[in-house]
Amino acid sequence: MELVIETEFGSIQGKERNGVLLFAGIPYASAPIGEKRFCPPEPVLPWTGIYDATQFGPVAPQLPGEGLTDSHDVTWDEDCLSLNVCTPSADSKNRPVMVWIHGGAYRHGTGATPWYDGTRFAKDSDIVVVTVNYRLGALGFARIPEAPTSGINGILDQIAALRWVKNNIAHFGGDPDQVTIAGESAGAFSVATIMAMPKSRGLFSKAITQSGAGHHVITQKEAEAAGKLFMKYLEVHTVEELREVKTEDILEAQKYVEENSSEFMPVGQLPFYPSITNELLVDHPIALFTQEGIGAEIPLLTGTNTDETTLWGTNQIPEEKLHKWLKNYVNDPAHFIEAVQEDRGDITAGETAVAISTDHTFRIPAIQMAESRQKHGGKTWMYEFDWKSKAFNGALGSCHALEIPFTFGTLDAKGTELFLGTSELPNHVGDKMHASWASFIREGNPSTEALGQWPTYHIADRKVMRFADETTLIDDPWPAARKSWEGHR
Repeated sequence: MELVIETEFGSIQGKERNGVLLFAGIPYASAPIGEKRFCPPEPVLPWTGIYDATQFGPVAPQLPGEGLTDSHDVTWDEDCLSLNVCTPSADSKNRPVMVWIHGGAYRHGTGATPWYDGTRFAKDSDIVVVTVNYRLGALGFARIPEAPTSGINGILDQIAALRWVKNNIAHFGGDPDQVTIAGESAGAFSVATIMAMPKSRGLFSKAITQSGAGHHVITQKEAEAAGKLFMKYLEVHTVEELREVKTEDILEAQKYVEENSSEFMPVGQLPFYPSITNELLVDHPIALFTQEGIGAEIPLLTGTNTDETTLWGTNQIPEEKLHKWLKNYVNDPAHFIEAVQEDRGDITAGETAVAISTDHTFRIPAIQMAESRQKHGGKTWMYEFDWKSKAFNGALGSCHALEIPFTFGTLDAKGTELFLGTSELPNHVGDKMHASWASFIREGNPSTEALGQWPTYHIADRKVMRFADETTLIDDPWPAARKSWEGHR
């Protein structure tokens, strides 16, 4: 297998790892530093000699102690716009490609997380996997005067990476016309946002959103309020002054704004999310899906986990605080509590809080996205991940992010033991999910021999594939809760 290949920017050397080829830390855009800070990504300059792509590049600047990056050592740098390619062979075979956009609330994460290792996709299904780093937090999403794209630069980074894939992935054995964009949490929010943006047309043909839909975008007004507070904290007035501020001080200001933005940010949104931006993103993605049918031509695999918010301790909410806490999400808690109990019987206050907050942030937006696409002829397959973690005496349940190693086939990766909580890996679930994802990436349909026929989501029956110890196709899971949100989300 060839370890040195030619791209439009120069020669790249990778390495063999676990029977596949890895090309890591490849720059897809110029370093967004100096005068390029808070600007849209610019093409990388060609290099001479052979670029060493045997080690992962630095991650985007981020605050410590957060996210999956804690499972391995990372180094951050503003010069972070790189991607990683895992491929069976750098030949001319034209394999399907998956481009993975990492999650982390748009404030932490990296494409190099072991959970995102594409080896099994490459080995078992002959798929090329690309993982991407992009600007995070204030550096990627702060709305700054005189910097027109500053509220959405992190998404523009992702689109620049997709354009790099379009122009170069054939050198790595991939097919530029068979690209699936995929992501989890903020990565899924990113995918939905990209689908709504005209600038991304022609760069991908399929999409996967895991625990994220088209709701996590903020308005220009909200972004401007966050940007104003950000600059006030740093005592600067212009983008030129901001470009002189140390990265560490940028992160400190970012943290301050996140902790002091409740007056102008809605529940469930953070101040450094992508914002509606003239010409680039003209409205909320869900509105564009619903009203104009944007992205309906793209086959979509989407879904959520049953107990998303246990990851943040929501299941610990006591009975006496339940109603008050739910006021953060809904105006009439009793209405939603009654619906959840109709679906699930006599459950605890903590379980009720998990169900309602999971619906608010993740499940209902996914359903709305599927419904809006159906109205315009879009094909959407929906899943629910319901395998219950054994960690922490079962407290996590089917929590946020737990499904990732199941879909990648990385159940034995470093860090998964904290989530799985068992020495016996649930391969009987993981094998089915991984094969289904591979089928969607390859064929545009997640049906497999093991699962049988998996129909698209339709309001007539609302078929959902529930992945659990016993994986089954079900009709309209949690119907009373779903109906309770009509007119509320």
